[in-house]
Amino acid sequence: MGTSAPVPEWFMRGHLVGVCNCAWGCPCNFDAVPTDGFCDGFYARLVTEGRFGDVALDGVKFVAGGHSPGPVHEGGSIDVLILDEAMSSEQRAAIERLHGGGGVGEPFDIFASIRARLLPLVVAPIEFEAAGIRSRVLVADGDILEMSISRIANPVTGVEEEIYLDKPTGFTSLRSEMGMARTHTVRIDELSWDHSGRYAEYAEFDYSGPL
Repeated sequence: MGTSAPVPEWFMRGHLVGVCNCAWGCPCNFDAVPTDGFCDGFYARLVTEGRFGDVALDGVKFVAGGHSPGPVHEGGSIDVLILDEAMSSEQRAAIERLHGGGGVGEPFDIFASIRARLLPLVVAPIEFEAAGIRSRVLVADGDILEMSISRIANPVTGVEEEIYLDKPTGFTSLRSEMGMARTHTVRIDELSWDHSGRYAEYAEFDYSGPL
């Protein structure tokens, strides 16, 4: 299903885990310059309820992200889409169509608009342990990607900090719990890094379209 294919009414809601290379809090949340001047990040989503036209999306798991050479909103990103191998061909086509953007609705249109290059699709087993700020995501048993997150441990006291971001204008979620990545490793060709210890977040999402 190409990006020019008509888009039926769709919705999805579920669990979101995000990780990146920024310091705790992530200035990208506010369209500011990333901590290191560039952004390496991924979002993993577990759909608990969803539909794309006649295609049920309940239980679908997918991961998307990549590298932005500067502030994310300035574009130029290289990204990749990872689909769970357990998905049906119809479910895969639906998520690929949404990822392509072009009037499907947020957040997919926004990410597509800043994309300079899309790497080849990755299909692999995805494990998604949805446990709030203690969630964990593995792609191919962690050989391709691993995210495990937690609350931020105060560097002075060692006590975990409970921190939330409420953002009515957010497009990936409206409320997220801000944390840190116990593990954030990626091994996908040119997208290969280890940003363990840096920023992470957990949220529940609710998307629909087309808009």
